[in-house]
Amino acid sequence: MPISHKMIPRRMVVYSKDVQNITGRSERTARALLQKIRVLKGKKKGQFVSVAEFCDFTGLQESEVLLFLCG
Repeated sequence: MPISHKMIPRRMVVYSKDVQNITGRSERTARALLQKIRVLKGKKKGQFVSVAEFCDFTGLQESEVLLFLCG
């Protein structure tokens, strides 16, 4: 398989820019949402929020979010 045709693995982490693109919210609101998820999940500052955790919190379908991120 040529280097240009490498398979891209599924994403596991959601970043604030992803939240902005998915929800249409501002950067500040996206960061606040991720921080709220971290607090509820007992994570420390700077720890990643997974796609599953994001979907659990927002009620969005994980398959749709993954399709959007990896699309």
